[in-house]
Amino acid sequence: MSPALSSPTAPAGTDIGVDADAGPDVRTEHDLLGERNVPASAYYGIHTLRAVENFPVTGTPVAAYPSLVTALACVKQAATLANRDLALLEGRKAEAIAQACEEIRGGRWHDQFVVDVIQGGAGTSTNMNANEVVANRALEILGHAKGEYRFLHPLEDVNSGQSTNDVYPTAVKIALHFAARELLDTMAELRDAFAAKAEEFADVLKMGRTQLQDAVPMTLGQEFAAFAVMLEEDRGRLAEACELIREINLGGTAIGTGLNAHPAYAATACAHLGAITGIPVVVAGDLVEATQDAGAFVQLSGVLKRIAVKLSKTCNDLRLLSSGPRTGLGEINLPAVQAGSSIMPGKVNPVIPEVVNQIAFEVIGNDLTVTFAAEAGQLQLNAFEPVIAHSLLKSLSHLRAGCRILAERCVAGITANRDHLAHLVGHSIGLVTALNPHIGYENATAIAQEALTTGASVHDLVLRRGLLTEAQLGEILHPDNLARPHARAAAQDRTRPAVGA
Repeated sequence: MSPALSSPTAPAGTDIGVDADAGPDVRTEHDLLGERNVPASAYYGIHTLRAVENFPVTGTPVAAYPSLVTALACVKQAATLANRDLALLEGRKAEAIAQACEEIRGGRWHDQFVVDVIQGGAGTSTNMNANEVVANRALEILGHAKGEYRFLHPLEDVNSGQSTNDVYPTAVKIALHFAARELLDTMAELRDAFAAKAEEFADVLKMGRTQLQDAVPMTLGQEFAAFAVMLEEDRGRLAEACELIREINLGGTAIGTGLNAHPAYAATACAHLGAITGIPVVVAGDLVEATQDAGAFVQLSGVLKRIAVKLSKTCNDLRLLSSGPRTGLGEINLPAVQAGSSIMPGKVNPVIPEVVNQIAFEVIGNDLTVTFAAEAGQLQLNAFEPVIAHSLLKSLSHLRAGCRILAERCVAGITANRDHLAHLVGHSIGLVTALNPHIGYENATAIAQEALTTGASVHDLVLRRGLLTEAQLGEILHPDNLARPHARAAAQDRTRPAVGA
């Protein structure tokens, strides 16, 4: 593994380089602003050093998003292989760069990606950081010391035929694909957890509610099945949004015209990138448009907001259904995972749904950030893609964590209060809705009013008034007729003898 850094995310005013006479612990590098000493053990260089000093914003380095670091290595490797194929990069250099990228893709050297994830320059600092880490590791592979750029240069070789303006958005899209795949898998796990509960609770009759008032009967299984269906619908929308970020602008260089890139570079690099990542990326039809347009990010962000909104609504329902234990709805029990109060003994709170609610609030806010950043792009480039990347990667990561803990630490352990649910159904005035076609709206209204006033059950009042017989009531109020009327009718039709048989 790489050497530990003393202060990769230094606070404002802190210099992670050592501007003293060069010695065994530092090496001297130069850029257009002059010379700086860089820690000798560091794989990053002077451009990264200045960026760390300039952008002490979040304290979150690019390394906090492994998918982004991996994506940068994928792009650099694809570019290098394309330059090798086009005879633009000498073979030994290309092999060393490709090996360095392979190591980064395997998880090594990530701690050297130290620039803050939010930065000025449209991602230039992140690209420079990647160029320097790859170059210095490639130099070691070739038998040279870090910083001996006359043998292999971060910009002349690692960044050959590239610009931040095509590398960074391409890497961000690849990173989003990686992260979205993980979210899709975790959403499937949560969907399956709800589906399992739907099957477990398939025979549990309960009252449905609209506007928090008694409505008509349903089963608890139907309620949980709806949660599963909502998740699966959103998985479909997320997969569709991922299709839009398969289009990349690699090869467009600075503004999409392809200046300084070989005519065959874009197609060649794209082919290598697809092979490396397993993502069927395509070169945009108009690279000038693709370099400035952030619409695919806005689309993805909107889908993540949709997932967050519906996931939060589901958690609201779980908290309501489990409210109590004595003075709330008390229809289900969420698993107790920790003590709920420092002052109220025995109190247990719905902490897992609560944390998922908060993740949803954050994702909704991140969507607004992405919207503003995408709108603020000017002319041939959007300079605000770093905050777009930060917002989207946070949303994907936190939604994935939320789905996982909701499935494992909440949904899997939910139990139903069956006797309580049966009691609520039996004493709900909502049953009159099922009786309405049989006794008429006026009679049903009178029954509902008397039940509400006296506390008597709808069943008993109907019998008392002689509106229906016990047998008729039993058939009308059969659980299958109440919760699945069409399914039961269809089943009866299948078993009824044919006319004239």
